[in-house]
Amino acid sequence: MAILKQYLALCWFQSNPLALPRSVDFFKQNFWFYYIVEFFIQVNMVDDPVESFYEVSLETALTFLFIAIMLILNKSLYAFIQTSTAFLFCENVVAIFVVPVIVWLTTTDDALSYYTFAALALWQYALIAYLIQRILSVNLSAALVLSFLYFMVTYGGAFALAQVI
Repeated sequence: MAILKQYLALCWFQSNPLALPRSVDFFKQNFWFYYIVEFFIQVNMVDDPVESFYEVSLETALTFLFIAIMLILNKSLYAFIQTSTAFLFCENVVAIFVVPVIVWLTTTDDALSYYTFAALALWQYALIAYLIQRILSVNLSAALVLSFLYFMVTYGGAFALAQVI
């Protein structure tokens, strides 16, 4: 429970992901939660479990690849577990709020559901930018650009690769 509280501070932009404890077990738990939630979201959007499986697998692989390349270029690959856990944990926290909003959005088509979804997407974007800024020690502008690149590579790349497969 203590490790959960330490990682939860990331979601409020309060801690440094490199200073958090390295726990392979916590990483695995976050990985499986992330994978299951992303799969649930994809199945509800695509209606083809096989295509959803490929897309979520590609998305997860591209996430880890992006983090690894970012850390290799920064000469800090030693922090892969903490960094990956921080990325997955923040995405999981946002996903806890996104799943009900997606259900609300698809069932009612209410304008407020779109605004709520947009706010959660902005929070996720800001979280990834914050993580990148703290991990790489770059300024906010660079972190925002890298965050945008992260989303393009992971989500856009997974979608493009899934269409090819």
